Amino acid sequence: MERAEATVLELFRRLRTLPEGEEYYSIRAELAARHERLVTAVASRYRDKGEPLDDLIQVGRVALLHAIDRYDPNRGVRFTTYAMETISGEIKRYFRDRGWGLRVPRRLQELNIAARRASEALAQELGRSPTIAEVAAAVGRSEEETLEALEIGQQAYELASLDDLLDQNDEGSNSVSDRVAQQESPIADFRALAEIKLALAQLNPRLRSIVVWKFVEGYSQSEIAKRLGISQMHVSRLQARAVQELRRLLGQECRDG
Repeated sequence: MERAEATVLELFRRLRTLPEGEEYYSIRAELAARHERLVTAVASRYRDKGEPLDDLIQVGRVALLHAIDRYDPNRGVRFTTYAMETISGEIKRYFRDRGWGLRVPRRLQELNIAARRASEALAQELGRSPTIAEVAAAVGRSEEETLEALEIGQQAYELASLDDLLDQNDEGSNSVSDRVAQQESPIADFRALAEIKLALAQLNPRLRSIVVWKFVEGYSQSEIAKRLGISQMHVSRLQARAVQELRRLLGQECRDG
């Protein structure tokens, strides 16, 4: 074992002296082959999480190459330790990406997480919901980018929730149609839940969020305004626009609610 570790260490030291070329990639491939079993072992820990093991192994192999490229043999950390953390982290990110329900750039996913944490901290500190401007300042990003990340994140999670709600076609109080009807919504007479789901998926993130917050989760316009950092009047206009757009998408004529 010690001899094998010494060989790996020597390969890394040799690799770090080489420019990218035939010998460089040959040593890189040898290091990857030596740690193939490590990839399988780490990936197997996640085999019961709903994704094919072969897919997880492929993610792990890519992560292993990243680990080989970034590993510093002079820092005193065993490569296997470093590689295991890298592979595990990449597989966890893979599951997180898959769980968002739509293709969202990772930079926006990470900003969404940071912004939500900042929002929670600010709410405790201020005793109220923070505005978008306050959250953006806390994470050091523009208001536009912060709002985009929050809206896309909300959209992704809501789509997953809507999948569950829209699958309930009974007359229970948890169905979307019942919740909408209880709100006396102008979309209460939509007859096909599948059509509602398809129409919602085509709305832009902000309009979709307003529809879900208002008609599914029961938030008032003033509460939605605080969430978005805009005026209640602006929310009212956006809500009307969202309903009109839904009706258009569903092939219905626009009419006053």
